[in-house]
Amino acid sequence: MLLSGSEIIIECLKEQGVDTVFGYPGGAILNLYDELYKHRNEIHHVLTSHEQGASHAADGYARSTGKVGVCFATSGPGATNLVTGIATAHMDSVPMIAITCNVTVPLLGKDSFQEIDITGITMPITKHNFIVKDIKDLADTIRRAFVIAQTGRPGPVLIDIPKDVTAPNNKYEYMPMKPIPTGRAKKDITEDGLKKAIKLIDKAKKPVIFVGGGAVLSGASKELKKFADLVDAPVCDTLMGKGAFSGNDDRYIGMLGMHGTKASNLSVSECDLLIAVGTRFSDRVLGNPAKFASKAKVLQFDVDPAEINKNIMADHAIIGDVKEILSRINKALEQKDHSAWMKHVKELSEANPLKVPENGLSGQFVVEETYRQTKGDAIITTEVGQHQMWAAQFYKYKRPHQLLTSGGLGTMGYGLGAAIGAKTGNPDKTVINFAGDGCFRMNMNELATASREKLPIIEIVINNHVLGMVRQWQTLFYEQRYSATVLDDGVDFIKLAEAMGATGYRVTTREEFSKALSEALRSDKPVLIDCIIDSDDKVWPMVAPGAPINEFFNED
Repeated sequence: MLLSGSEIIIECLKEQGVDTVFGYPGGAILNLYDELYKHRNEIHHVLTSHEQGASHAADGYARSTGKVGVCFATSGPGATNLVTGIATAHMDSVPMIAITCNVTVPLLGKDSFQEIDITGITMPITKHNFIVKDIKDLADTIRRAFVIAQTGRPGPVLIDIPKDVTAPNNKYEYMPMKPIPTGRAKKDITEDGLKKAIKLIDKAKKPVIFVGGGAVLSGASKELKKFADLVDAPVCDTLMGKGAFSGNDDRYIGMLGMHGTKASNLSVSECDLLIAVGTRFSDRVLGNPAKFASKAKVLQFDVDPAEINKNIMADHAIIGDVKEILSRINKALEQKDHSAWMKHVKELSEANPLKVPENGLSGQFVVEETYRQTKGDAIITTEVGQHQMWAAQFYKYKRPHQLLTSGGLGTMGYGLGAAIGAKTGNPDKTVINFAGDGCFRMNMNELATASREKLPIIEIVINNHVLGMVRQWQTLFYEQRYSATVLDDGVDFIKLAEAMGATGYRVTTREEFSKALSEALRSDKPVLIDCIIDSDDKVWPMVAPGAPINEFFNED
């Protein structure tokens, strides 16, 4: 059948099972929005307050549902406003499709009104991108984009479409197709490679399993649990790996790295085999790379060959989908007994617990109380900073896709948009965003989006009236020169929340927070809880940048 470019785009999205799009209209994308209006009962459009909010919402939708997130933006500044969200998704391997529309083909390259080379701008931060100048290529490009976004290591794909390609009078033959299956990466998994891995495991006396975001993306939780039990090893994780292995499991010893638990950092420093599952060994994990896991052989499982030997040299690696790798190894692996090692690691955990300050309202208490009241079942999103680390330390994630946070890019302003996307994709789940007051200012306009969409998300602002993590570094490493980090300017978040259609609470004590959260969990509208804490509260323990991870310090 003959369809216009806009009709082809909508039909292709429906082919791929897309039921939600986040975006913001403008002149160049009007034809597509006009067609979307006709299909509003099939594809729900969430109008965000800013295009960056749309990209973060699409990201949060993707991370929390396992589906591909989709966002729309118009040309020029509309498209460039997506860039931070695309980069965030790229760094954390999130499957996302960003569709932008540009000026007409004859106007490209002529500095036309609201023209921008968005494919050139986003080339380094997308898995792939396209500009479609001919309607004949449109359907195939969209289908290919969805395959690329989901295959192997996931990532964002941008499709830029000039306005005349979407025009109502520009038609081309459209043939419906079923989505192309995106199978698991298996071709590089060999029997010889599996045998070498098992041989390393057989020889180990003190193994540790280190889990990253790849285990979440591959859906490997069941296989990972079985693997940990067979190896009889403790499990630590990265920020992105949270939930791949349950935080309530007896084997779990916490996050590794700069703000990791002492048990994790000491265990990795003492182990003789580090089994890395879907992790990229970021600098925040490694500390001093030359001294990281210096007593251990490294066995690495990852779908992306570029991650092997990039930051840490592996003694052996298997390239492929980690769910598939673990499944095959589990079939061949004999039960191990490392009871003495497990006893030692448990003693490290018991001797070095994470601590909530005994008195007063603190970020640690806020997160722990949120965990208690939600029974550990909420979807948690975060911004970036101290609150993010407290959310990683004191909320126990028991399933994948439960913590949504910007781990690679560290994007302030990510969490509120991500919470909107998560709640849209999971209407039956409680969705809570932890923010610092500095981060909340970045994209606080999206609170209006939550109100407009009638999404009862909970925004918990851990408000210390400073840029908390930057201040922590200034205190520890810059002789308390607090340059441009004090935010005590009288902005009233409660009035702001109410102006945007949300309910606001300001709390200064533990009792007030517990009551406000209880009421928020029963609310049918967005709620903001402004939690006033001390400006000098810090995240402990901490490893200084570039120091070995077993050389940590705390408030003492």
